Amino acid sequence: MFERIYVSDFDEIFSIMEKSFPLDEYRPYDEQKALFENEYYNVYAEKEEEVKGFIAVWNFPRFVFVEHFAVNPECRNKGTGAEILKKIITLFDKPLCLEVEPPENELTRRRIGFYERNGFYLNEYPYIQPPISEGKNPVPLMIMSSGKELSENEFNIIKKTLYHEVYKM
Repeated sequence: MFERIYVSDFDEIFSIMEKSFPLDEYRPYDEQKALFENEYYNVYAEKEEEVKGFIAVWNFPRFVFVEHFAVNPECRNKGTGAEILKKIITLFDKPLCLEVEPPENELTRRRIGFYERNGFYLNEYPYIQPPISEGKNPVPLMIMSSGKELSENEFNIIKKTLYHEVYKM
């Protein structure tokens, strides 16, 4: 069942996050948990007895930013990720965007290909994810957008919003 997740299920979500992302791409436990108090931030998950996968989003007025999207390692390669992505796209009636690593190796090219097969476009504008938390490093990434490629103006609006609201710059 696909449902919104609340802070009571955070430990299971954070465990999947730790297994799925490099250290510089997620906040320490307390900071990540505190995001549940932010009006823009929500987490959705595909759950049975356990969380099969989750997607954490920032629902801004003009677009939705997918900050974290991961499938439980035991549930990978079974269509769970595509199913979650389709459900989140259907849930929101506005464009989605997300950050990906540049296509520099087989894994990153496969990840981009997954998003492209699910209706996302890779935007070639320069982008650096600012440090997500104190002591973390900036990460060179790229923005993908649902439905269409972004114009430079659309990209700059998204980048400015992310830098201000998500990364507190």
